[in-house]
Amino acid sequence: MELFTKTLFLCLALALTNGAPAVQQDAAVEDAALPDRCEGIEFDAITSDEKGTTFFFKGPHLWKGYHGSAQPSNEYFKELDDIPNIGHVDAAFRMHNVDNQETHDHIYFLLDDKVFSYYNHTLKDGYPKPIQDDFPGVPTHLDAAVECPKGECIVDSVLFFKGNDVHVYDITTKTVKTKTWSHLPVCTSALRWLEHYYCFHGHNFTRFNPVSGEVTGTYPKDARNYFMRCANFGHGGGPRKCSELKIDAITTNDAGKTYFFAGPIYMRLDTHRDGLHPFQITRAWKEVTDGVDAVFSYTDKMYLIKHDQVYIYKEAVHYTLIEGYPKTVKEELGVEGHVDAAFVCPKDNTVHIIQGQRIRNVDLTATPRAVTQDRPLPLDGIDAALCGADGINLFKGSQYYHYDSPMILALGRIAPLPENITSAMMGCED
Repeated sequence: MELFTKTLFLCLALALTNGAPAVQQDAAVEDAALPDRCEGIEFDAITSDEKGTTFFFKGPHLWKGYHGSAQPSNEYFKELDDIPNIGHVDAAFRMHNVDNQETHDHIYFLLDDKVFSYYNHTLKDGYPKPIQDDFPGVPTHLDAAVECPKGECIVDSVLFFKGNDVHVYDITTKTVKTKTWSHLPVCTSALRWLEHYYCFHGHNFTRFNPVSGEVTGTYPKDARNYFMRCANFGHGGGPRKCSELKIDAITTNDAGKTYFFAGPIYMRLDTHRDGLHPFQITRAWKEVTDGVDAVFSYTDKMYLIKHDQVYIYKEAVHYTLIEGYPKTVKEELGVEGHVDAAFVCPKDNTVHIIQGQRIRNVDLTATPRAVTQDRPLPLDGIDAALCGADGINLFKGSQYYHYDSPMILALGRIAPLPENITSAMMGCED
């Protein structure tokens, strides 16, 4: 997880005081002239490339990722300097168009009335070209742009911002619908990150709904608390060492999204390309205010267990609590006592509930639900469990135990050797 870093700039005054040679002094002058995003910068454009690295642009400079110093943008996208008197990128976005691999995951830069298309930091043949050639009906001299895949928008789209107007470009039909979102600040850059949409303005950002423009929550917020590391900034939840990690619960839903829970925070693990980041659990599951003991996914629902309560959320509508919940674990699942962990394997109707050194199976298709099998477990103190195509992992502290199948887990009498949680698995620090 690399959302937070530090920046380091050479000090011209120090170099001069120390009597640095002329060449070193020139280098110090050049470094001192670099913009410092910790001072509060209004970015010209923000976009991720096909590998998930996010670039922040200001004038002729950029920052690669969420840490590090500013660098000349032409070191990565050299042709952006070919148009004189432009000075900066107006807007940028990463195209989402899975039906057309010729454009999918390409980065588009919009400068004045021109558009550039890059893949693997190489300019495509025929570019730059007039914006109208690729995006008919979209105005020039834009303020910001961001992609919006189908499912998050009604159709695969690109949102182009100019003032308070948002020009919604349908990638398939090549048509434009214009909306006015006067309630939203004028965006100088925009970013889609972890299926959320951010309008950057000044050194702040505002999260918005890409269909309605609606803003929920307390905004604006300072970008330095979330998208970079700066002294005296940050909202906590930074990475921990893998050897110190303790997972409370983990699950993968039918859409392939994997979540792990630890204390009051959760993190999406299927988003390695765009970065891993901790969020408060109440951000997505507002009724669960003090962490979870166990969690599992079944059909289109997520079951969160805390103490003797079960909260069931519909996943298709941004985790809305089903009416009538929470209910007791006894009422919902037919078991009593503290639940340490729970998991459902893909395409299965059985939830496996771990309580101490017992593993109890419950048929989720039965009414009422009751334990159908109760077996001993050769392990104690399990924190979390996850079942996938490659088998089952039982997590205990900073280690996990792997079983190839539920049957081997149920019949095993000797625990396998533990393996250490790695940074690749959980985004922790080695």
